[in-house]
Amino acid sequence: MSAAFVRVALDDRLPLTCSRGGTCCHGNRIALNPWELATLAAARGLTPTAFRERFTTEGCTVLRFDGPPDARGLAACSQYAASVGDTAGCVVHAARPLACRLYPLGRRQQGGDTTYMHLGKTFPCLAGCPAVATLPQRTVAAYLASQDVTAAEAAHDAYLEVMQHLADAALVLLIDSGLAATGDRLTLRRWRKLGEGDAALRQKTLGPTWLDRLTVPALDGSLPVAAFVAAHHEALQAAAQAELASLAEADAIREAAVLMMAMALHLGRALGAESAPLARHWIDTARAHGARE
Repeated sequence: MSAAFVRVALDDRLPLTCSRGGTCCHGNRIALNPWELATLAAARGLTPTAFRERFTTEGCTVLRFDGPPDARGLAACSQYAASVGDTAGCVVHAARPLACRLYPLGRRQQGGDTTYMHLGKTFPCLAGCPAVATLPQRTVAAYLASQDVTAAEAAHDAYLEVMQHLADAALVLLIDSGLAATGDRLTLRRWRKLGEGDAALRQKTLGPTWLDRLTVPALDGSLPVAAFVAAHHEALQAAAQAELASLAEADAIREAAVLMMAMALHLGRALGAESAPLARHWIDTARAHGARE
């Protein structure tokens, strides 16, 4: 964990509050996994595809912030309205993504352990919302309960597993197919380029069909979280099996391995992860199994 983050315990008492019109709605970056995108689309009465085209950026993985700026000159979230009834605020508050529910906290899930933290030694809300300092303090656990994070956290964690499965598929294509044993060096170079590149490169690598499969699956958005993510994972597996399992030529296998890695990295960004460290981790794994770069 970066030294810039301060870990917090569930029983810590902090000036935690939630405002539908606070500074958290301006100048931030909100990653969206496919379940969150579908949930937001339903809240707006749109299809996931329509919501994606209108309200997302960075290859459909980030909520667009292009609304009127606040006093600091920071653009508002695309889901923020100047007035909601008698006040300003979020028009999809009940369907808001996990990052919004947690703010100003962050969350890290690793090896089955969950850690909450905030950025910087000074509690973030105190600078942007000074009135927070006058509000009663709450424990982190009480705040999380009030923000109803259970479903959103479950979706995030389930998609972390999907991401790993996609990366595993890329590794199988490279290692188990015998491609790595031929002395192939191009695959890992392209994985590294994908990790160090931007969303446009990953989106180009995926192409429109696989981008749709990854970001706007043809699923009922009212499904429970676990069922939604499981069905999405099964659909991705079925498509990969149908299109990639019978490949025999080295060039075709390489392209498939690059495609699956692009999927894993793109989903990683939709979960708020940095692409370069992920790519390095999976490249190191491949090298440990005989692949070369």
